[in-house]
Amino acid sequence: MKRSSIMLLTLVALAAGQARAAPPTVTPSPGYDARLQEQRAAAAAASRAATPAHRSVAPRHHKRARAR
Repeated sequence: MKRSSIMLLTLVALAAGQARAAPPTVTPSPGYDARLQEQRAAAAAASRAATPAHRSVAPRHHKRARAR
């Protein structure tokens, strides 16, 4: 009797205490997501400001091929 009650309590404890934890890389983090979006927006703005404006370029003249 004592052994069966211990087994029953052990099974109940295992069933009730199952780990439902996830690693921190899986769980969503609103603070991290906000910082990541800010960082990407800043990087995009910096890359847009760093590129020079395109000027129109006159067409280049090429040598003519010799007639054979």
